[in-house]
Amino acid sequence: MKIFKYIPNTLTCLNLACGFLAIILAFQTYMQVYAAYLIFLAAIFDFLDGLSARMLNEFSELGKQLDSLADIVSFGVAPGILAYQLITMSLGVVMVENKFFEIILLCLSAFIPIFSALRLAKFNIDERQVNTFIGLPTPASALLIASFTIVLFFTTNMGLQEFLLRKSTLTILILLDSFLLVSNLPMFSLKIDSFTLKGHVTQFVFLGISLIMLLVLKVFAFPLIIALYVLLSLIAYLFKPKTASI
Repeated sequence: MKIFKYIPNTLTCLNLACGFLAIILAFQTYMQVYAAYLIFLAAIFDFLDGLSARMLNEFSELGKQLDSLADIVSFGVAPGILAYQLITMSLGVVMVENKFFEIILLCLSAFIPIFSALRLAKFNIDERQVNTFIGLPTPASALLIASFTIVLFFTTNMGLQEFLLRKSTLTILILLDSFLLVSNLPMFSLKIDSFTLKGHVTQFVFLGISLIMLLVLKVFAFPLIIALYVLLSLIAYLFKPKTASI
């Protein structure tokens, strides 16, 4: 049926809608956690639009461009604003006498949308990124920032709150995230075309450990899952022949 061909782009538009609403909520006091949830929902729609396009064999240049435009909103601008809000909270916890230093810290949040845009542009012209990624995918980058907001909202541990809101912690988070977005580190894809272990060991190990962490740590597992994704990608890259893909 012809109606099926609209499913992938409809899901992409839902991704974009989540990103737009996340931006609105990110500016509202005490609503940032819901913005983080919407980024997670946007990531689900982003996964489903690609899955539906493959299942229905509905690929188009329009869909490709629409996907990137939606991603820069949901996984670039929205998490960038959350990063800005985290820095604002950090500055509110510890007063900074040097206003220039304060401005520099706040400007760091712009790195998230800038490097996300570079990552997406790179992806669109890089023919190598079919079954694997080169650099951290923008949804993973956005989920890392969003997970900090979620953990900060739910934790009652003052020590953990202090650690998450340290200026050094947020600076390292943003700089590392930005570097990984445009790095040449191969990252494995979760596109699984069969349930056999051959060629999917990394993916199944990642999914298995992630599930265990979610059951044990609940929302506090989210930043660790993104860290696990990067670590397993690095291990797979180091221990596989250079001619093989992850």
